[in-house]
Amino acid sequence: MISFEEAKARLHAAGQSHVLQFWAELSAEERSELLDEISQLEPKELLEHCRGAVAAASRQQSADAGLDARMEPVAPEFIGSVRESDKETIQLWDDEGLLQISQNRVAVLLLAGGQGTRLGVSYPKGMYNVGLPSGKTLYQIQAERIQKVQELANLKHGCRCTVPWYIMTSEFTLAPTEKFFKDNGYFGLCPSNVVMFEQRMIPAVGFDGKVILEKKNKIAMAPDGNGGLYRALVDNKILEDMERRGVEYLHVYCVDNILVKLADPVFIGFCVNKGADCGGKVVKKAYPAEPVGVVCRVDGLYQVVEYSEIQPETAELRDPKGELLFGAGNICNHFFTRGFLQEVAKNLEGQLTQHLAIKKVPFVDGEGNLIKPVKPNGIKMEKFVFDVFQFSKKFVALEVPREEEFSPLKNADGAPLDTPTTARRSLLAQHYRWVLAAGGNVLDEQDKPIAPKHRCMAQNEDPSAICEISPLVSYFGEGLEKLLKKKNLKSPFYLDVNEANNILQTT
Repeated sequence: MISFEEAKARLHAAGQSHVLQFWAELSAEERSELLDEISQLEPKELLEHCRGAVAAASRQQSADAGLDARMEPVAPEFIGSVRESDKETIQLWDDEGLLQISQNRVAVLLLAGGQGTRLGVSYPKGMYNVGLPSGKTLYQIQAERIQKVQELANLKHGCRCTVPWYIMTSEFTLAPTEKFFKDNGYFGLCPSNVVMFEQRMIPAVGFDGKVILEKKNKIAMAPDGNGGLYRALVDNKILEDMERRGVEYLHVYCVDNILVKLADPVFIGFCVNKGADCGGKVVKKAYPAEPVGVVCRVDGLYQVVEYSEIQPETAELRDPKGELLFGAGNICNHFFTRGFLQEVAKNLEGQLTQHLAIKKVPFVDGEGNLIKPVKPNGIKMEKFVFDVFQFSKKFVALEVPREEEFSPLKNADGAPLDTPTTARRSLLAQHYRWVLAAGGNVLDEQDKPIAPKHRCMAQNEDPSAICEISPLVSYFGEGLEKLLKKKNLKSPFYLDVNEANNILQTT
């Protein structure tokens, strides 16, 4: 730990001497905590960070008027579609993906540094239960999908493979996430294959260029965005761990998508067959002004352009087929080769764009009183995971059906979109489609078949037939016909491994 004099010199060099203004009032423990925090801040980086934040905030935040003219959609040869591809092509991709998984060359990496603030909870989003019949949390659902895809690869290739699960947390989410996994026995996964690591935290800055104190002995810190992944990979020697395990391909995703297909063999196989170093899943925008980023090219380089940066007339443009010209909606679901990540993390990370967020940041005033501001008073800077698309030498995109693969959990119930209710409905509706496709029938409380006209789910109500299928039974709807064909299932119905085994034994 650095000394008080060293801390004082560091802060003076960065123009942040006020951080020590309450030193005389601190206990020995509080002083130790503050010195530890200061020791992690490099003076030059801190000075540049604070100056950059103020400069970014002072610039007028408006759309780049020339951006639209420089935008191009993803070229057809670099985009695939699950919906529009034939079964043989999909099978080819799936086979390739399962082959790579069977050879221990695939890992998944979860971005889980954010708190559940918008959900109205004080714990990490992955611990959230959206109200499924099983009561499973997002973390449990994802862990079980990893187990199932390993099993599929093992059965196909007669081997025993592992898909490591890397989980990037933040200062806020690391401890509760670690405890949650330990308390739940890592949901059946081997603990050594679940690798948690922490992204960096960076100071929140006031409009005067001074870092904000949230306590007398603590600087207000925030995660450096999901684009902080690239520095965290180096800080925590994650790339070395991947190399040691033989991992060549990474599936990177956000924690809040309840429909995410972890280590999706189709996506992995598509990217590998295309020779891609970087790839992204996209969904078709529902309407021109939908508030999602668009995957496209700007000045010949791939990137995600935020909806707010595109002029309305550009968002309305359509191709000869009548589809939105810029309709490839980003869902934070990406493919990277390990070699690409190494190049970015070690040589290119410093070129990533810093994005501005103006926030209300609680602080202590000059008298040491805690103040909760009623209007924005602070600047937080962050990087985005997709900002590395620009460095790709072979970028590809795969368009997937929204109803099958994208239903994010962002807001508390009461909001119009992306709530626990909409996430739950999305999963239950998907599983009901699987039951019908497998030839099963669903009965109501009076043991009467649910009429076909009630088999579609309305946006504002739960599906009439409530069916949940454990990922340990089926990864993505496969293998259900032998279990459910001509079977009468009473809603609500939950198919777990034990129930599946009982059905097989009585068939």
